[in-house]
Amino acid sequence: MPRLKTLVLILAGGAGGRLELLTHSRAKPAVPFAGTHRLIDFPLSNCFNAQIDDVWISQQFNPVSLSDHLANGRPWDLDRTAGGLLVLHPRQGNEAGTGFQEGTGEALWSQAELIREFDPDALVVVSADAVYKLDYAALAEEHREAGKAVTMVTTEVDPDDADRYGVVQVDGERVTEYVYKPDEPKGNLISNEVFVFTPEPVLQVLDELVEEKGQDDLEDLGHFLLPRLTDAGEVRAHRFDGYWRDVGTIPAFHQAHMELVSGEPPIDLDDPDWPILTRAIANRASAQLLAGARIDAALVAPGAKVAGTVTRSVLGRGVIVEPGATVEDSVLLPGAVVRAGATVRNAIIDDHVEVRANVGEARGDIALVGLHATVEDDLPSGARFPQVEDD
Repeated sequence: MPRLKTLVLILAGGAGGRLELLTHSRAKPAVPFAGTHRLIDFPLSNCFNAQIDDVWISQQFNPVSLSDHLANGRPWDLDRTAGGLLVLHPRQGNEAGTGFQEGTGEALWSQAELIREFDPDALVVVSADAVYKLDYAALAEEHREAGKAVTMVTTEVDPDDADRYGVVQVDGERVTEYVYKPDEPKGNLISNEVFVFTPEPVLQVLDELVEEKGQDDLEDLGHFLLPRLTDAGEVRAHRFDGYWRDVGTIPAFHQAHMELVSGEPPIDLDDPDWPILTRAIANRASAQLLAGARIDAALVAPGAKVAGTVTRSVLGRGVIVEPGATVEDSVLLPGAVVRAGATVRNAIIDDHVEVRANVGEARGDIALVGLHATVEDDLPSGARFPQVEDD
């Protein structure tokens, strides 16, 4: 049987407001992760490992922060003369589907004509704010054999978090009910925002929804498209039991990093059989553990310099922890500096922040310090600095 013509569409245009200060001036998929990576590295690496050559990225919010990292697709072998990486931006024109998009449903419909022109056998649509490994090519083959319009990847989450997702009820592989972000979820089996679509029937339903509601009211895929296809009996479930973490909130982002520095990290970012690739940063030497440094259960990225105490924490590229400084249960993004005598506990410190005082000393909610700030006063548990108003 010939190999499927598979297209992966990564929806990377959302504002990512749940990550608060971390996405005030960068796209959510561009948020650093695990010291050396960015969130978009996970779907792109899944494409590389699955040997999928045609990958489109739909951008919108703060696109420059992501475009530099993409490097024309080179780190994931997508810098090709034919096919490879295609970055899609909001555009003006006379055709339907142009302009800025208000949700993932409109984001998909706005690319409908391009998708029809490309004519893939399978369209894999994914978000870019989760940490996981998944073979999209094998999933597409499974979808073809099933003969349904949609394959929806499902996984179980903490019952207290289920209301953040589309909650599904299944009978075997058949999805019998799909409810998007319900107030009172019936269970904790959710759609993890990885879908395989048979393009034409799905796009036809989107066209019908546009006629009924208008382009601006399509909202997210889960609001109208997926419930309608579920009611038509066209949605099947692929149960995913591997490691999957949505890191689209501050608590989830922090927790995922703490899992990486636990005794048994749940995901290997350097697995030779399924590596998570990223754009290499030039001129970054090995990390330096200087005299007096004490490190226990930590990830330390290239270019970091540690002379203080680091425990259960993740230090990004170029982070500096001076003598007498303490970092514990925290995530320091690239370029952060913790000055001598300062203590950072239970906190997330953004790019190029200089900490001269104690941050997040009290146990409890995570303290968050935003881009390029200088901290000279104590921050209580759960503090946000600087204060940034929503646009």
